[in-house]
Amino acid sequence: MDPVTVVGAGPVGLALALSLARYEVPVVVLDERPADDADLADRRLARTAVLRPDTAAMLERLGCTTAEGARWSGWRTMRRRTLVAQVHFGERDPGKDPDEVALDEDRLDGDAPAVTPVTPAPPVAPGEPSPLHLPQHALARELRAALAGRDDVRIVPGSKVTVLQQDTDGITLHTRGGNGSAWRAGYLVGCDGPRSVVRKLLGTRFPGRTAVERYAVAALRTELPWPGEAVLQRSPLRGAEVTARPLPDGVWRLDWLLPPDGGLVTPEDMIGHIHDTLGAWCGDVPRYELLDTGVHAVHHRLARSWRSGRVFLAGDAAHLLGALGTQGLDEGLRDAGNLAWKLAQAWHHGASEALLDSYEAERREAVGARLRTADRALPAVRGAGGWRTVRRTVVPGAVRGHDTLLTDGHVGRGALGEPAVYTRTPLAPASPPGSAVPVGTAVGAPVADVPVTAPDGSAVRLHDRLDGPLLVVLVAPGTGVWERRHWLGAGLMPGLAAAVGALPVRAELLVAEGYPGAAAHTVLVVRPDGHLVAAMSGVRPAELYACADAIRGGSPEPARETGTDLVKEPSEKADPAPREASAKR
Repeated sequence: MDPVTVVGAGPVGLALALSLARYEVPVVVLDERPADDADLADRRLARTAVLRPDTAAMLERLGCTTAEGARWSGWRTMRRRTLVAQVHFGERDPGKDPDEVALDEDRLDGDAPAVTPVTPAPPVAPGEPSPLHLPQHALARELRAALAGRDDVRIVPGSKVTVLQQDTDGITLHTRGGNGSAWRAGYLVGCDGPRSVVRKLLGTRFPGRTAVERYAVAALRTELPWPGEAVLQRSPLRGAEVTARPLPDGVWRLDWLLPPDGGLVTPEDMIGHIHDTLGAWCGDVPRYELLDTGVHAVHHRLARSWRSGRVFLAGDAAHLLGALGTQGLDEGLRDAGNLAWKLAQAWHHGASEALLDSYEAERREAVGARLRTADRALPAVRGAGGWRTVRRTVVPGAVRGHDTLLTDGHVGRGALGEPAVYTRTPLAPASPPGSAVPVGTAVGAPVADVPVTAPDGSAVRLHDRLDGPLLVVLVAPGTGVWERRHWLGAGLMPGLAAAVGALPVRAELLVAEGYPGAAAHTVLVVRPDGHLVAAMSGVRPAELYACADAIRGGSPEPARETGTDLVKEPSEKADPAPREASAKR
């Protein structure tokens, strides 16, 4: 079969290529930028990424630690000791209920009260990773370094897609630019950003809302009173809120929420924001080096469909989000993790329509749910008319919860950015196994990262085995005290090993001393992307086979004629979207 072609060499496209290469699938990455611009484009410290622990761990599994490895390791260390602080103007009124806070808005009369720190959110528990903040161009550089020297991945710069034609055997592409040519692809994934050429060639609509929120952004090198901590301040001297996020090498990213009127931010405005904020936080404006500035608009959009025959959309080409902690890059990387193992199955063994359709069914539903939740929460959190407009206002505990939502969201924590739970996946078994048992992880949710023993006897973590074959985990307390040669032939192991060997997909058998909420002899079936398929009691070959067959979407089906024949060059204009359109599916 022809290689999988990825259009777009941003972090999502590069991560998808790296993940496919892990499955021994050849990949061609078409990058619209010329070769001499690829390493310089988007090298801006005002463009940063917030990676949740699951996406950061995925990048590590893919080997994204080669170039600048020490620096990446330093970021990983920093994120384990990160705290989250929240700061606002106010004081607790001893005459009020402890679940209420009295806020002093003296600043509206021209006086600037001192900044009063509020009790920080609970620090990250020992050993529990917290979000990772890093410049987006640095992430792309690390991914390129991980891909360097791989014979199965070819990055082609200066290649803009102009024609896309599908047939039953694959896709024909035409590109223009320095490497203008014709290409054949077995499958194609558009990871080419908000103005996706692939999406436009497919004629896929991209409805939603423009400029849901706008921020003035500055990256600067200085010392703040909270080294290594991400900080949210409500009601600063300018604007509604300001966030500070720590980056490597003493750099901070500061974001000021702008009014919704869409006014211009002049250089003088930006300097005023910086001086007012640093002066309020530090007493006097400390010395700082201004490295980058910009204005960031948060859009909420969701493509109507993410699959058309052999063509898929991922990352910003499929969705735009970012309010209240919905991290677009995080979701794009999760798209890549979800799609890679399915395309690998299709490329090596063929795939059913159910397997290929499951990517859109799972990921579009997950992202759409986040967009709907954020859209519903925004009016309550921001408050039309707002509690900032009153000199002394009692803020009930529910609204204080909005502050927590904002704090968690801005620094990459909280429920809005947690990994999705695929409760309505088409890849679930037709009926739950008759021997199904409850464990501490819901079916469809990501599994816990427990210690396991690999087939070669090595002790590893369960998450270290993800992004590979199907995982079958036997919970067998006490095996850790016996030599592997003793327990491999004892108890349930021989029968379970035979059942795993007879599965219709490649699978790996692991053994765990324990798993949260699981009794002894529980067998867990785990997808390559780490989501739990089923938990059953004992060795059940027929039920285990049914789970594995469901994961591959049933037997592969003959390819169907798609009829896609798009030969016109896409318009450079933005996709039309009704002004009042929502992000609903």
